[in-house]
Amino acid sequence: MLRTPHVLNHCSKYDGDEGLLKALIPCFWAASNVMPRRRANLIAYLFLLPWIIGLVAFVGGPIIAILPLSFTSWNLLGAPRWIGLRNYVEMFSGRGDFWPIVFNTLKYAIAGVFVSVIWSLFIALLLNRRVPGAGLAASLCFAPAVVPYIAMAFALQLLLRADLGVINYWLKCVGIQHPPDWLMDPDVVLWTLAAVTIYTYYTGQMMLIFDAALKQVPKELYEVASLDGASSLTIFRHITLPMISPILLFNVVIGFLNTLNMSFTIIYPLTAGGPGKASTVLSVDIYNNAFKGFRIGYACAEAVILFVLCALSTLFIFWLSKRRVYYEA
Repeated sequence: MLRTPHVLNHCSKYDGDEGLLKALIPCFWAASNVMPRRRANLIAYLFLLPWIIGLVAFVGGPIIAILPLSFTSWNLLGAPRWIGLRNYVEMFSGRGDFWPIVFNTLKYAIAGVFVSVIWSLFIALLLNRRVPGAGLAASLCFAPAVVPYIAMAFALQLLLRADLGVINYWLKCVGIQHPPDWLMDPDVVLWTLAAVTIYTYYTGQMMLIFDAALKQVPKELYEVASLDGASSLTIFRHITLPMISPILLFNVVIGFLNTLNMSFTIIYPLTAGGPGKASTVLSVDIYNNAFKGFRIGYACAEAVILFVLCALSTLFIFWLSKRRVYYEA
């Protein structure tokens, strides 16, 4: 936008038409730069418009609609019927399987985050130390990021089956004649599914993030510690971990949220929540209530609880990390 007083003050430094021309040139130059930039932004937003419409219509809209629907009874056939807090009362009353499912969800999420974070950090350390074979391990770690979940689930079934599974075949070869039934034993299935999280796409992403963070640790710290005779474990505990602690916190939070939200894509193709409800977590129970029992209102109430669980877990992790995360000034 041209400011006339500013231009006139600038013109007063010159005489005649030449002064006016010299004063207007910067203004015309600025205007010519602003207009193409605005046009470019408009074109960019037009290209993003289909994605924005899809996000609002298929993600944002359903998320917003979940809260009011959680106070209704709806079977997808008729109109939703307002029932107030009845869905929440049913959940928290303990008459159903809600609390065991919540405990399953927390156990699966905590174990899955522990396994995936430790594994991704271990592979990143191997990459930074240039250990032979680390590149292959990193490729295998990142492979699930480009493999569809359903294909990965079928591959894991071939590995974990009790009768024809490759893992049990190897265990029998080394003398274990009665290996566990990884997917059908109620005492083992949830921990097996938590271990399987190392084959999810976010484990590979965490590995890349850890790798980048480890490369940013000053080499001088390692050199001084080595000269002082510190062991590798001491260096890792007192130098590496404090220096990458903000990235570790980030990966733990993102891993926890992804484990809670993406659990359905791992658990349902492998066990469908079984045997019984030994591996049923909130995401699987939401699907069962919504699309098998046609209890949309109750499923929406469970989705609200899952959202609250994600929020509270994130706040708890940040609270625990207050004195354990080192930020450089």
